[in-house]
Amino acid sequence: MNILIINGSPRKKGLISQMLGIMRDEAEKRGDTVQMVYTNDLNIKPCIGCMLCRKNKKCAIAEDDSQRVLKMMQEADAIIMGAPCYWGNIPGQMKLMFDRQVYGMMRDTARFPEPLMKGRKCILVSTSTTPWPWNILFKQSRGAIRAMREIARYAGFKIVKTIERGGTAQHPELTEEDKQKCLNAIRKL
Repeated sequence: MNILIINGSPRKKGLISQMLGIMRDEAEKRGDTVQMVYTNDLNIKPCIGCMLCRKNKKCAIAEDDSQRVLKMMQEADAIIMGAPCYWGNIPGQMKLMFDRQVYGMMRDTARFPEPLMKGRKCILVSTSTTPWPWNILFKQSRGAIRAMREIARYAGFKIVKTIERGGTAQHPELTEEDKQKCLNAIRKL
């Protein structure tokens, strides 16, 4: 299986990176091909809202890393997206990437958007400094999951697992339970 991991965290040693690393290692152990993209390392110009990509099926802005990652997504059997919660949402660089890829993830039709990533499985992971259960009740980690879920749903991914971890400020280390959730999630792909 070809798996693409999209890491929306700017912290390469943070909890999101550690959780995605556990999933990467487990997938590689079972023989999967795994690629990891760090959105903060990408050079991406912002979407200008011209909507030409919807008509031309190609972005009007000069090619950058958003198209490279879109091609990787199109070649993957499964996607794992991980992002910390920033103001109840995903970090801006990750959102910027997805804004520029919309033409390759869904197509406009007269009635409903047509998903272009059907048949691919997806895992969503988020963390929040807000303690559990408040991270969910106040829509902190839940907000980041909601944003990634919406992208995945419109693109046609089948979400097989979501992981939300709250309270990272008070408990900045992964627990054995966190690690087990990651191992269980990768087994669903």
